[in-house]
Amino acid sequence: MAGRAARAAHHGDGPPLQIAAGMRRRHHDSSQEGAAMTTMTITAPVMKASLVPSYCRRVGAALLLVALADFLFYGQPAGISVFIFAIVLAAAVVAMHPTALNNARVWLKPAALFAALLPLVENVSPLSLLVAVAALAIFALSLAGRLRTRPARIARQLGLFLLAAPFRFARDFFRWRKVARQLGQRRIRLAAIAVWVMPLTLGVVFLALFGAANPIIEHWLSLIDLYALLEKIEIARLIFWLVVLAGVWAFLRPRLPRFVSRLRRILPTARVARPARTSAEDVLFGKAAILRALIVFNALFAVQSALDATYLWGGVALPDRLTYAAYAHRGAYPLVATALLAAGFVLAALRSGSETSRDPLIRGLVYLWVAQNIALVISSILRLDLYIGVYALTYLRVAAFVWMGLVAAGLALIIIRIALQKSGEWLLSANLLTLSATLYACCFVNFAATIANYNVDHSYEMTGKGVPLDIWHTRSLGPNALPALGRYFEHQKKTFPDRAVGDGPDAMTEFHYRTAQKNWRAWSFRDWRLLRTLDKHGPLANPAVTEPYAPGR
Repeated sequence: MAGRAARAAHHGDGPPLQIAAGMRRRHHDSSQEGAAMTTMTITAPVMKASLVPSYCRRVGAALLLVALADFLFYGQPAGISVFIFAIVLAAAVVAMHPTALNNARVWLKPAALFAALLPLVENVSPLSLLVAVAALAIFALSLAGRLRTRPARIARQLGLFLLAAPFRFARDFFRWRKVARQLGQRRIRLAAIAVWVMPLTLGVVFLALFGAANPIIEHWLSLIDLYALLEKIEIARLIFWLVVLAGVWAFLRPRLPRFVSRLRRILPTARVARPARTSAEDVLFGKAAILRALIVFNALFAVQSALDATYLWGGVALPDRLTYAAYAHRGAYPLVATALLAAGFVLAALRSGSETSRDPLIRGLVYLWVAQNIALVISSILRLDLYIGVYALTYLRVAAFVWMGLVAAGLALIIIRIALQKSGEWLLSANLLTLSATLYACCFVNFAATIANYNVDHSYEMTGKGVPLDIWHTRSLGPNALPALGRYFEHQKKTFPDRAVGDGPDAMTEFHYRTAQKNWRAWSFRDWRLLRTLDKHGPLANPAVTEPYAPGR
């Protein structure tokens, strides 16, 4: 009981004084020795209660974070300011749980959080923001003592936290009176507010009468321009404050929704025993059906692999009106869908502890089939590479490469799971760790520059092969494509000295980019490297074009 009270006081879940009172009542009839022990157990929660951050401290920290967010973000570019705000938010979370870091390995959690926030220093993007929000949520839950230890359960808790985060502040706001009563704070009664209604109303009436009777008071009242005050109120800014307040409150008071546990209590847990009988599921997905399915599937996949080896890699002539690029493109994505379907079948057929999972013949056929699926995914990657060699690179095709790699890794993990007889939770955790590591690594890859450099270096103008460079698509990649476009135009000017090559739009893009980078909030390590690269090319080619038009100039 003492341990439960201490945990409740540590997390701020319940009123420590009520817990102490309940413990006092339960031990009232005990012996003198038991009474002494009771006094000791009562003292610990009360001492820890003083360490529990009050709601006033949380509200104060939230308001300070809102003010900081207004200074860093509202009407400002996003850059290193996001990393600064994340660090301050993490410090506020630590301040709300000061006793959570009292252990020998106190540096592990902050160090892991700092590593997860490093992508914000590299570049602010939707992916780096996603990684940062997930890391801050896990950090807050861990300090609150609400985090599980296995990756699959952590992912479930993270999803529940992010699902309930937008509504946490509103829910706590409406429960404020109850929380204030639990923490022993003074309640604000409606009567205390109602007693001011009549004085203020009559005061306004008397002030209006005095204004009509006294010209000086009338002059003072005329100086108050209510419309000017209302015009200074920005609705968008108020909405921004409320959104930030709701967001940071979820981290300052990290909680998980309880509807899942309530559903478990509502739904019946006991199942009525039924007599054993053969069902349709046992016939369709029994040992005999799975054995026959694996034989058929291996044969079909062998045919597909043989066709790829013959036409795609063997160089055999394709049928009329079918190019190698079309053959490669048509098979890239369906084969990935085939591999995903095969993975689902394997997981359903070879459940942990089932009869089929112990059969050596079925296990061998599964190994062969999953190996063929991995080969098909690799073939899909090579197909996509051939297609990109003809039709250039885009964001979606880069994402397809990453997706196919994750599918191949997932299939390999299925083989490991079957061979080592691991559970389904182990497989889910391994896939989540693989996905997390991949997304974290992608935060440090400059995909815009990679796409621009590839398309420029493999364009028809640069190599005499492939397709002409899509300049508008390359420009749409943003400032990171400027070095590649610079190399492209320099090559064009050297190859065709008499042809006019326009660089006005790119010079304008560089000018606006340099202007935006003068704001310290927009700094990032990637932008710093890009500016150094642009500085090596000297001043802008056409400064007159880059200067914006202004009336009177």
